[in-house]
Amino acid sequence: MKPLTKSIITHGLLGGFISVLGFFFMEYANGNNHNEWSMVAGYASMLLAFSLIFVAIKNYRDKQLGGYITFGRAFKTGLLIAIVTSTVYVLVWLVYFTYVSPDFMENYSDAMLKQMTAEGKSAAEIQEAMAEMKKWAEWYKNPFINMAITYTEILPLGIIISLITALILKKKQDPQRAEAEAFLNETTE
Repeated sequence: MKPLTKSIITHGLLGGFISVLGFFFMEYANGNNHNEWSMVAGYASMLLAFSLIFVAIKNYRDKQLGGYITFGRAFKTGLLIAIVTSTVYVLVWLVYFTYVSPDFMENYSDAMLKQMTAEGKSAAEIQEAMAEMKKWAEWYKNPFINMAITYTEILPLGIIISLITALILKKKQDPQRAEAEAFLNETTE
């Protein structure tokens, strides 16, 4: 296996594992309370998972490419890692939703109802939100829609991190230096 492919798979799977740990922490440590804290914890774990994109690209640039990488190559590498990480997250979520917590949407709706009631929302606002949640619950029953929705939770953050990382780590080789290094390599052989 090529070093880059191995790096993408390794960092992607590790990132997926971290994001899944964050998901389970959010679900169980927070007592299935779907509030702002659980959302912050969930996105923090995703951010931590996607920090591996920076590590992977920097290692690839420094160890495999002699300290140089183009924006395009860096972005593509980060994007592939983000896709692997997101796919792990989505697949675990789908299994969890289908087999472990098929009543997730009901619990989520109940948490929303409690929160809206505590915030003093009107009966009309609550009824409208509950109708919306019922629609989402129906969509979530279709695994393909469920997967698509779940990808929209995690993948955009991975794309943004890949973009930022590519901008930070891009480093073009000076053509004169490349020519001099090639000349030195030829003369030392």
